Amino acid sequence: MHFLLTNDDGINAPGLLALEQAIRLLPDTSLSIVAPATEQSQCGHRVTTRQELAVRKHAERRYSVKGTPADCIRIALFTLGIKPDFVISGVNAGGNMGQDLYISGTVAGAREAAFHGIPAAAFSQYLIKELVVDWPRIGLWTRDAIGELLNHTLDDGEFWNVNYPHLEPGLTVLPERVRCHPCRSPLNVSYEMSKSRGSTSHYLYTASYGSRPAEPESDVAVCFGGRIAVSRLRV
Repeated sequence: MHFLLTNDDGINAPGLLALEQAIRLLPDTSLSIVAPATEQSQCGHRVTTRQELAVRKHAERRYSVKGTPADCIRIALFTLGIKPDFVISGVNAGGNMGQDLYISGTVAGAREAAFHGIPAAAFSQYLIKELVVDWPRIGLWTRDAIGELLNHTLDDGEFWNVNYPHLEPGLTVLPERVRCHPCRSPLNVSYEMSKSRGSTSHYLYTASYGSRPAEPESDVAVCFGGRIAVSRLRV
């Protein structure tokens, strides 16, 4: 099985390295990486059609693109000739649940693959500011999660969205994986005026991600409660 990996944190992000290591732990697999040259967080499903896309080859089957995650998937499929059996986007440094699904570049990478009929999954790590991220552990969790997801056949246009809880570093117990739906409640939205000059005022987004609403058994409730949230989505 050949995997195509991408993300929205950039070609050198630790989450992409954790994902690569997870795939290399699976038997009878190979992989290609086509990821943004620089961070593209919260770019949504933006694609580049009116300017050139610079593609750099770093090594065999490893490329960076000066574009978005959706650009990376398109370049991989239609220019680089990569023919993946499965596309995985992540592991993102930050959760992607509920309303995030439309904002996230990570999710867009998986969604773009699903549009073209390729099974895909997006993986994200919810972050709590006070805790360090245990990336090697995330790699092991991802290996196990991918092994399970491959046992389920996705219908055309479907893809997975997986969000890990942020637990204390060093804990080895694998959290329960729970099938759940995306939270419907909108994010809390708040802005603080940072400066004002004449008729123009400047506002800074100040809402807290961790205080967002969490409907029972939604992806937010599951992940914030210490379990792994797994959602099966459709384009």
